[in-house]
Amino acid sequence: MLLGRVAGTLVASRKEESLEGLKFLVVRQLGTDGKETGGFVIANDAVGAGVGEVVLYASGSSARQTEVTRDRPCDAVVMAIVDTWEVEGEEVYRKE
Repeated sequence: MLLGRVAGTLVASRKEESLEGLKFLVVRQLGTDGKETGGFVIANDAVGAGVGEVVLYASGSSARQTEVTRDRPCDAVVMAIVDTWEVEGEEVYRKE
């Protein structure tokens, strides 16, 4: 699993039939210090995350293991919304 921040949404009016009903989010990877470290990924939303929220997401074959994404052609899925996280006893993030 990876940490990321939801940067936006993606709408695709024409898509593979098995993707109907899925919400797509644009997610930017975060390091354990809370700073952006990687590029963007488009992830299916399995938990109702919104723009600006910090999330846990999985990519690769693990992305097809949630109830929402099972047997669907997706490579990334948001599977949790982060409330808090600490590194070495220091709080890095707390959801407002």
